Amino acid sequence: MDSHFYSTIEKSAIAEFKDRGSKFLAYSYPVESVDACKKIIAGLKKEHPKAVHFCVAYRIGIEGNIFRASDDGEPAGSAGRPILGQIDSKELTNIMVVVVRYFGGTLLGVPGLINAYKTATALALQLAPIVQKPIEIKYELDFDYHQMNEVMMIIKQYNCSVEEQAAQLFVQLKIGIPKARLEEALNKFSDLREVKLTLIPN
Repeated sequence: MDSHFYSTIEKSAIAEFKDRGSKFLAYSYPVESVDACKKIIAGLKKEHPKAVHFCVAYRIGIEGNIFRASDDGEPAGSAGRPILGQIDSKELTNIMVVVVRYFGGTLLGVPGLINAYKTATALALQLAPIVQKPIEIKYELDFDYHQMNEVMMIIKQYNCSVEEQAAQLFVQLKIGIPKARLEEALNKFSDLREVKLTLIPN
């Protein structure tokens, strides 16, 4: 994996897999927090009141160190792990897949379930465009209003993202600086007098 970029999906996708009457609907979503995952799951449960299982796997964070695999009542290891396995096989992060199962009356057994959850997830991931995003280091900038143009020029030049902005007497911006261009961008910002830069811890 490139140390300056990470892979994720650009937008959500849905795929369907059927086996012996059971229907598996796989939903893939780009996510950046566990809270976002919880909201999506709650929404899907409202949308599918008759479904029997909502099996979930997600991986979040640039290091991919926040993750979960839930079987949601299916036999242990038959749903969440196969879903997470598909996410990991494509080296994705900031992604969640939920597979909604409608039971068709025939038990599939553990191998059948593993295959169904794995296949449904693989289909959903094929439909979701994978993108490379720069790994960003977060900083807070504090500066006087009259420096706005100079600051914004550097932000544009180095493809920094602006996450939050607050302005009263002073302007406060929370930005993400691409890791690949961190040193150059910090040098530019330090050339501007009276611009205070603070690293935001992860």
